[in-house]
Amino acid sequence: MVIVKSLHSRLLQLIALFKLLKAALLIAVGAGALKLLHKDVAGAVEHWVELLKLDPNNHYVDTALEKASNITPYKIKELGLGSMIYAGLFLTEGIGLWFGKRWAEWLTVIITSSLIPIESTRSTAIQLRLRLP
Repeated sequence: MVIVKSLHSRLLQLIALFKLLKAALLIAVGAGALKLLHKDVAGAVEHWVELLKLDPNNHYVDTALEKASNITPYKIKELGLGSMIYAGLFLTEGIGLWFGKRWAEWLTVIITSSLIPIESTRSTAIQLRLRLP
């Protein structure tokens, strides 16, 4: 019984680390987005393309540049705040799971399972798109 409990707590800590890593990445994305508020987003993307030595004539890079030039300050603020909200949620889950709190386990199950309807409708739409000419 002790081995099962130890394995259970180790697994929860592993999940907690993953949640905390996602929270850190979302905080970075949110802070980066809010830093770009009221600045030239397309210019920043072009700078990163040059810095990373990407081919500006590449289809994907060109699409990213085009989308960056059309992004509004409202969308940037939405991205930044949405990232921060999700980061807070992942931080709550991660810290609770790290300390072995039962409520954190339930919170993780509820939040993860709430995304199932969205994913199932997306996969159904993709399957229908693949079948149709």
